[in-house]
Amino acid sequence: MAQTSNRSSRSKQQSTIVVGPNDAGKLPPQAVELEESVLGALMLEKEAYGTVAEILSPSSFYKEAHRKIYEAMLHLAAKENPIDMLSVVEQLRRDGTLEEVGGAVYISQLTGKVASTAHLLYHAQIVAQKGIARDLIGMSSDIIKEAYDDTTDVEELLQKAEGGIFEISQRSQKRDVVQIDPVIQEAFARMEKARQNDNSMSGVPSGFTDLDKVTSGWQKSDLIIIAARPAMGKTAFVLSMAKNMAVNYKVPVALFSLEMSNVQLVNRLIMNVCEIEGSKIRNGKFTMQEWNQLETRVTSLMGAPIYVDDTPSLSVFELRSKARKLVREHKVQCIIIDYLQLMNASGMNFGSREQEVSIISRNLKALAKELDIPIIALSQLNRSVEGRTGIEGKRPQLSDLRESGAIEQDADMVCFIHRPEYYFRSGEKSADYDPSMIGMAQIIIAKHRNGATADVVLRFEQKFTKFMNKDEEFAGESPSMSASLAQPASQNSEQAYNSYSSKFDDSRFENENGAVPF
Repeated sequence: MAQTSNRSSRSKQQSTIVVGPNDAGKLPPQAVELEESVLGALMLEKEAYGTVAEILSPSSFYKEAHRKIYEAMLHLAAKENPIDMLSVVEQLRRDGTLEEVGGAVYISQLTGKVASTAHLLYHAQIVAQKGIARDLIGMSSDIIKEAYDDTTDVEELLQKAEGGIFEISQRSQKRDVVQIDPVIQEAFARMEKARQNDNSMSGVPSGFTDLDKVTSGWQKSDLIIIAARPAMGKTAFVLSMAKNMAVNYKVPVALFSLEMSNVQLVNRLIMNVCEIEGSKIRNGKFTMQEWNQLETRVTSLMGAPIYVDDTPSLSVFELRSKARKLVREHKVQCIIIDYLQLMNASGMNFGSREQEVSIISRNLKALAKELDIPIIALSQLNRSVEGRTGIEGKRPQLSDLRESGAIEQDADMVCFIHRPEYYFRSGEKSADYDPSMIGMAQIIIAKHRNGATADVVLRFEQKFTKFMNKDEEFAGESPSMSASLAQPASQNSEQAYNSYSSKFDDSRFENENGAVPF
């Protein structure tokens, strides 16, 4: 690594400064003799390639000639052709690289250097480890060079470093195949635990009775996508759910908010729990009754196992690091991300945003499996919903998921939030409108990999940004009022609709900045 004279003198005084491997006069990690032994064994043993295929890649080999020879073997294997000395020579000749690797003579010498193929797997693992070590050195050297550059943005460099290490670790991670017996035992253990549970809840409860009946709670290792158009109540839904989990069931939950600050998030929780309007939370203009209500109810949030993080533009690599720590130190059993499209995969190059979102969703699913907890990620829908006519036409579909079909593919469950009342205000009073849905929301389970799809109806109160069970009451609400909201459309439904729509004010859907909430 080239350095100025001042920097060189400074490095002599500070022993903590790391120099690159070339400056230290060291050769990169390598095991050339073992590379020769592995390549020779692959040409001698018929089934040898299948033994090392998941371990080795061309970059695992230090010597360039060996890389080209292994690439030729990959081509042969892809076409299901035999791998032996003659076929490898012929493939190298077709590739135009036979003379570069030393010709047919060198290929025959490789087979002559194999005493036994018995230790092929062990030798291949050493070769692979040397390759990983070289990758780490190369990535670290690039980071060191950029760190010396005063124009480098340190935050971006940190993300690049984390992304580089994550990529290398992903390539090196292999899970062993296991015989089915211990897996069956684990499955039976979980079923037995669920059978002994009086409420038949095998996963993390959402606190919404009808939803939990369909899902049996959010299941371990599942990636759950909650999607909706803006103003449908995505954040309100997961906040109501997080409160239910942490306060009612004492389940530790982590909430990563990429859109709102921690204080804004907590204000929304206070609105939810205390049932006080957001404008009063912001300006502090409470009545004495409201103040007493605030002091009384907010105590339920104190000490609740809710952990919030408002890092903007969070990367999947940062999330993985933080999530591991939360599970290890705080026993978090559910992670909520608000929302997926605001995440990034820094440190990796992509041809399009769709590819990046695909990587993000794939890594969220991998993280859910690794931590063995449900991960709930909010997602936006594209504008095709708005182009459809009729209130029922506004009902979301799986094809409406924004930016990537990989989200639908990776998710174990996809739920949509649909509030027909939101479209009443726009005058879309068609034959499919239902006034009984005023104050209600549909949770549409459109994909359920391990269960049935269904529509679940919940109550929603806009001014408190709160979701509840459909037969649950708000503070100060009479039972008759609660019952009337849950009744089907009556003969006076037209009158009820007209009465409601005349009072409906679009300002209910705006926050203090004039922006649509959620």
